[in-house]
Amino acid sequence: MVDIPQQNTRQNFLSLTIKDKNALYMSYMSFLKNGGLFIPTKKNYQLGDEIFMRIDLIDETERLAVAGKVVWITPQAAQANRTAGVGVQFTDQNIRTKIETYLAGVKADRPTHTL
Repeated sequence: MVDIPQQNTRQNFLSLTIKDKNALYMSYMSFLKNGGLFIPTKKNYQLGDEIFMRIDLIDETERLAVAGKVVWITPQAAQANRTAGVGVQFTDQNIRTKIETYLAGVKADRPTHTL
């Protein structure tokens, strides 16, 4: 399950909690250089916007601080009842490695929030 992000008054800050592997699978964007996450939000962003995220990832003991940029936008009222939000490409490769370790062995044959 992915909790709806808590948003600060600064538009370019998002907080996200990913509680299980299924939610991580649904949000992870492996096709991006350095990887990325789809984050449900009703805030308006533009492609290229810089984003700073705090991520509570499954059983990590500390929040992960991650920087990235918006590379995907699913607007509100998108076709096929897609969840509104943004895809954020990670600036750093380290978070990609951590996420892919969690997802090792997960069958990648289901739709995600982006594809």
